Amino acid sequence: MEPTQHRQDSIIKVAVASFIGTAIEWYDFFLYGTAAALVFNRLFFPSFDPLTGTMAAFGTFAVGFVARPLGGVVFGHYGDKLGRKAMLSATLMLMGVATFAVGLLPTYDTLGVWAPALLVLLRLIQGFGLGGEWGGAVLMAVEHAPANRRGFYGSWPQMGAPAGMLLATAVFSVFSRMPEEAFISWGWRIPFLLSSLLIGMGVFIRLRVAESPVFQHRKPQEAAPRIPVLDALRTYPKQILLAMGARFAENGFFYIITTFVLSYGTERLGLPRSTFLNGVLLAMAVHLVAIPAFGAASDRFGRRPVYLAGALGCGLMSFPFFWLLDTKETGLIWLAISLGIIAHAAMYGPQASFFSELFGTRVRYSGASLGYQLASVFAGGLSPVVATALLTQSGGQAWPVSLYMVALAVITLVSVWLSAETFREKLTEVVPASPSGDSLSEPSSRSPSPAPHR
Repeated sequence: MEPTQHRQDSIIKVAVASFIGTAIEWYDFFLYGTAAALVFNRLFFPSFDPLTGTMAAFGTFAVGFVARPLGGVVFGHYGDKLGRKAMLSATLMLMGVATFAVGLLPTYDTLGVWAPALLVLLRLIQGFGLGGEWGGAVLMAVEHAPANRRGFYGSWPQMGAPAGMLLATAVFSVFSRMPEEAFISWGWRIPFLLSSLLIGMGVFIRLRVAESPVFQHRKPQEAAPRIPVLDALRTYPKQILLAMGARFAENGFFYIITTFVLSYGTERLGLPRSTFLNGVLLAMAVHLVAIPAFGAASDRFGRRPVYLAGALGCGLMSFPFFWLLDTKETGLIWLAISLGIIAHAAMYGPQASFFSELFGTRVRYSGASLGYQLASVFAGGLSPVVATALLTQSGGQAWPVSLYMVALAVITLVSVWLSAETFREKLTEVVPASPSGDSLSEPSSRSPSPAPHR
């Protein structure tokens, strides 16, 4: 076999493995979000009124985001020291066990306050596993990819998010058609229990891919940093902060469009939950196509222009999104969700390659994970809670939520504008000088913090 053909086969195999494994992880994570929007308020917080119970359920949803940076730090530490591949099966198993356990968890009527307490604990475990998952999955894809296709192949693990949500929403939608009493009693548990069937397949696929060639190339050159996360914070503070800011619109919008919208539609607009579940299903199908398209576009036009276009699109959609929902017309509701998700895909598609290219190989897992996961605490994790609180304070008016979405978009626009363009950079480079002036060398060279290309 020709070397180029072998490399092409290798990256496709790695990209598919990253996609499938990430889809399973996101199925577990999103399943919880759907249940939090539709049933957890009644099962675990029955003493509250419906809107307050929904806020409490979204609060447990947000807890998973708090654990994600810790997962990013722990798995990033070992991923930078031992390799990317070794971490991926562990994160998948951790997520699967926690999700299966949610399906077995007794409710408030049986355990009292221990039920929501255990729910929070399992959500923390989910978040911890997902915190380590993203960095390893995207680095396997990006570091295996040809230099001129990193945006496209890096988007494959990103496609796992809509695929996982598509699967989670579809499965939940099927069981939600059961008679209400049966669904609330036991039907909601089945989607969580089904996750156990996916874990073995995901682990098997991930064990069959090779370690990242960029990591293997680096490994003989120098010893791994003793504490990679500290090296990342010392060497790349600006890049970590800008990556965090770049996530605010992407992450916050996504959970408003796909999670908060479920409770808004059923409780505020009084529409059937199937209307919004089906709208999210349609949007996720659109997302699956849009993500690799925008990833490929970033290989041609650069990461920043594509990302900026997505953030601007989200900002412009903030008010029309709710105007369309408030028509209560099914077609317009689906259009609103789909348009929002297309704008999101313009950020999410190039994100994996963009964030990976901001950091040197020796701390790339830790640095990219920190920027990605820290933002998730303040953006995605809080956005359904903040949106619900704003809706409550305004007496059911959506315009404060729209203003909140505009603020998220502004943060991302500024952060990406201040970032360097990275799509022509090599993944093996000279790391920025340490505060003492010592250079931490890697196989080739570039200036670590070039001026933004504008």
